Amino acid sequence: MTSPLRRSLAAALRLAAVGSGRAAARSVSVGFGPDRRRSSSLAPTKALLFRQLFESESSTYTYLLADAQTKEAVLIDPVLETIDRDLKLIEELGLDLKVAVNTHCHADHITSTGLMKNRVVGLQSAISKFSGAAADIQLSEGDHITFGKQHLTVRETPGHTDGCVTLVLGDQSMAFTGDALLIRGCGRTDFQQGSPKKLYHSVHQKIFSLPEQCLLYPAHDYTGRTVSTVGEERRFNPRLTKSLEEFVSIMDNLNLPKPKKIDISVPANLVCGIHEV
Repeated sequence: MTSPLRRSLAAALRLAAVGSGRAAARSVSVGFGPDRRRSSSLAPTKALLFRQLFESESSTYTYLLADAQTKEAVLIDPVLETIDRDLKLIEELGLDLKVAVNTHCHADHITSTGLMKNRVVGLQSAISKFSGAAADIQLSEGDHITFGKQHLTVRETPGHTDGCVTLVLGDQSMAFTGDALLIRGCGRTDFQQGSPKKLYHSVHQKIFSLPEQCLLYPAHDYTGRTVSTVGEERRFNPRLTKSLEEFVSIMDNLNLPKPKKIDISVPANLVCGIHEV
């Protein structure tokens, strides 16, 4: 091959590589622009750092989300007993924790948000304005919890309690449902303003309206399951696939024992988890 021919071929290959790179960049950015509803892929963005953590006594999941570039982070449903573990992980990963948010006023464990604020400079607590609980940020429908270039959108999902919210990642690839929707189940409705009708409508209107592939992360699981999807729960949830009348009958006849820690957890969580701690 002559030298000029080699140079021509090399130039053509360079141009092809540039074109391929531009095409790849365009495909990666789909779904993360102003109109995320046009996204063809619901896989979480690579710029998101995500950890699912577990507290064994109450079977509670705590979720850590962070913008991988700015290192700003949000913690969902932190538990008092695991505050040291959570803060150690945040320090190890070099994160800047901005908000600690509770999906509702929990009855089975005490939140660590109050004590965590004493240990993390600038940390703010957040909870629904309908929870009756103290927090720096009182959340309402449609509010955004922003961390770096990421955000969670608040969807009010009352029924387990009046102050339950579901937190949806900006691209709708993930949702954190608290106790409103569990994996193949749901939160009980026999205390703390519980209402089967409210819960049924909340799940069907605010959670089941998300894309089928959206990953659902609950506040608890008692059998070792970690994640579900909107599509799975629409088809297989043994309670919420029923009619409203059937669902109300199921929830009114669960006859569950009183949560062991309700008498200490609820008063503490109403004041950000610092009551007599």
